[in-house]
Amino acid sequence: MSRKKLGSGTLQLKTPPVILSSAAMVGKKEKQGPLGEYFDHWQDDEYCGESSFEKAESFLQKEAMKYAFQKAKISEKDLDLVFAGDLLNQCISSNYSLRDSGVQFFGLYGACSTMVEGLILSSMAIDGGFADRCAAVTSSHFCSSERQYRFPLEYGGFRPQSAQWTVTGAGCAVVASEGNGVKINRLCPGAIIDMKITDMANMGAAMAPAAALTLKRFFDDTATGPDDYDLILSGDLGKIGATLLVELLKTDHIYLGENYNDCGCMIFDPKRQDVHSGGSGCGCVASVLCGYILPQMMKKTWKKVLVMGTGALMSPTSIMQGESVPGIAHLVELSAQ
Repeated sequence: MSRKKLGSGTLQLKTPPVILSSAAMVGKKEKQGPLGEYFDHWQDDEYCGESSFEKAESFLQKEAMKYAFQKAKISEKDLDLVFAGDLLNQCISSNYSLRDSGVQFFGLYGACSTMVEGLILSSMAIDGGFADRCAAVTSSHFCSSERQYRFPLEYGGFRPQSAQWTVTGAGCAVVASEGNGVKINRLCPGAIIDMKITDMANMGAAMAPAAALTLKRFFDDTATGPDDYDLILSGDLGKIGATLLVELLKTDHIYLGENYNDCGCMIFDPKRQDVHSGGSGCGCVASVLCGYILPQMMKKTWKKVLVMGTGALMSPTSIMQGESVPGIAHLVELSAQ
């Protein structure tokens, strides 16, 4: 019988690990958004000096790791494990960004929930005694994602108002068994929810039910509620998905207030930047969390925070075959020391 499981699926860590440092690397559009001043570095060249968008995305990952390692005063050799992922086929951005590192590596695919999935697995590895220091890394790139999931940029395809703008960015968090930083206390892995939505341009609607399930499960398992947290953050539901999440939870008498926000709504300015329903992509929650939320928690701006990464588990092949878009949402509970 599991001694670390609460209720139906929340995991209580016996020795909560600590996020020692974090860093975010973004593109020009993200730098021009409301959170631009908080990112560690940015690139105005969408190729990042590389020969392809995919190589540029690997560059973003490597830069995010470099800055996070500098802050923690460690090198790649000090890591036991790296959990990394992205949106591209076979997670090539992550594979290529780490191929010369020599670090033991797990490639992840949780769509846009991958950053939080990496934090969950890092925490489990450390709490289980299998590692002392891990890194969780994710990225996305607008141009590489458009090429894979939609149309070549040159096509100039029409974007419906429900569509979201894939964030060009990467985030890295260094998780350790001890040290000063932000503690990871409890985890709530997600379950796949499929509401049979087939519109790949409406990912917020596809992911919102999974987010509602995870939040309700966590609140039920821990006997907590929205008022117990300074901030409740979803990954990239965007304007439509975030609105749906609030309404879905009301049916279970859970009322999200002003302490709720969504990374996809935070990273861009909808009045100045044409992003329709907001931001999306693995780099969305990664950039906001690693560039803004975690550094602010280290300053005690927020003391108790829930972060939920949401993902639309689709592929170009499945969509062309008429499949629906399943959603998933993973959650971590963070506290400032």
